[in-house]
Amino acid sequence: MSATEEPTKLYAAREPVFPKDVRGKFRTLKWAIMLVTLGIYYVTPWIRWDRGPALPDQAVLIDLANRRFFFFWIEIWPHEFYFVAGLLIMAGLGLFLFTSALGRVWCGYTCPQTVWTDLFFAVERWIEGDRNNRLRIWRKGMDFHKFRLRVTKYAIWLAIAVATGGAWVFYFADAPTLLTNIVTGQSDYVVYATIGILTATTFVFGGFMREQVCVYMCPWPRIQAAMMDEDTITVAYRDWRGEPRGHGKDRDGLGDCIDCNACVNVCPVGIDIRDGQQLECITCALCIDACDDIMEKVGKPRGLIDYIALTDEAHERAGNPKKPVWKHIFRPRTILYTVLWSAIGIGLTVLLFIRSEIDMTVAPVRNPQFVLLSDGTSRNTYDVRIRNMTHGDTTFAFSLTSDEALRLELEGVDGLSVEVPADTTHLQRVYVLAEPGSTAADAERTDLRLWLEDTNSEARTHQDTTFFGRDME
Repeated sequence: MSATEEPTKLYAAREPVFPKDVRGKFRTLKWAIMLVTLGIYYVTPWIRWDRGPALPDQAVLIDLANRRFFFFWIEIWPHEFYFVAGLLIMAGLGLFLFTSALGRVWCGYTCPQTVWTDLFFAVERWIEGDRNNRLRIWRKGMDFHKFRLRVTKYAIWLAIAVATGGAWVFYFADAPTLLTNIVTGQSDYVVYATIGILTATTFVFGGFMREQVCVYMCPWPRIQAAMMDEDTITVAYRDWRGEPRGHGKDRDGLGDCIDCNACVNVCPVGIDIRDGQQLECITCALCIDACDDIMEKVGKPRGLIDYIALTDEAHERAGNPKKPVWKHIFRPRTILYTVLWSAIGIGLTVLLFIRSEIDMTVAPVRNPQFVLLSDGTSRNTYDVRIRNMTHGDTTFAFSLTSDEALRLELEGVDGLSVEVPADTTHLQRVYVLAEPGSTAADAERTDLRLWLEDTNSEARTHQDTTFFGRDME
């Protein structure tokens, strides 16, 4: 390379995307989904739900301090994490199902990155005007007018970002109390750090990185191909109808596409859908609204860009109508995902309604295996954790059953009953004793069953364990 030659650039500079405003059924649908999803996100922590004096009254609360998850009338304890795992599996299967049926419909309508970027686009459009005006502002040098518009836009973006970060932390503590502590500076530094990090990421991802998050950071565009096949309905261009494209009054030999670039100008990721399926496409369908509007103006049928499947292309090229939508939706792959999703959902629902409100775990203390008391009695020790998942203080009674004669004692308690406050756990040390000369005292091991009974409701639960005798020596 000579000294006068410029080095080859390996990376192209990013061209900012300024999507044009558009009206249509898909744009209206996106507005509706944005309002619903943002409303749920911001409002949910403030919904109250009366669970009694011993429990929090926030409808949805992730109580990390007490290791609980509250969702309206449902309370999930740490040992019930399988409910959370099941919901995550259902979410994954749901994503597989919708992608298999309708392509990247999650990305185009409900992904948080899409929703907040759409909101930031709306603010930018409100402050700076539609696409052409925003392009002019971007290209001209900095002056007072441009500076004022940018400061105004960034201030609104920052307010949205702060509200986003603040709303997230409200899911982990009582929202009204936490808000007061935040405003008065009494919250822990972790709260402020979390709000700051989420504010920064929302501001940068929604305001500046935008489509780059979808294209370069999100793994789903690389995975989605495994979920899709020739029957997946996705946004596509009917090139057999639109080509060769061109504009002008004399349209002899030309297709329906007038090459107006309306579909490109409204695309939030800046691609041309007429180039075919692309990794960057999030199937938001705004190009459909833009193209349908142009087709109506030039007197051509709508649907040049549409939700279609690859199998529809072959049918339409042959002059046949495309398959009904239900034949695309209901096929072995989607039916399998639906069956798996439903089975897990039904299983979790059944488990939720049959679970007991009392529970215990028994941990034998095996160092030493047994203790020989002064009167010759053999004693085994067990740590029993009682979970009172009811909403009232409860007295629990211990008992045991075994084929051999064994006796039960509780440490620090007179009798065999212990009171556990509402919605708490209690660790109780339990002793099982075998009298000198008994079969259990001399045997290597004896099976037994520890019982725990709610004296109010007479509900019972049990745990099997083992008693070790002197033959262990």
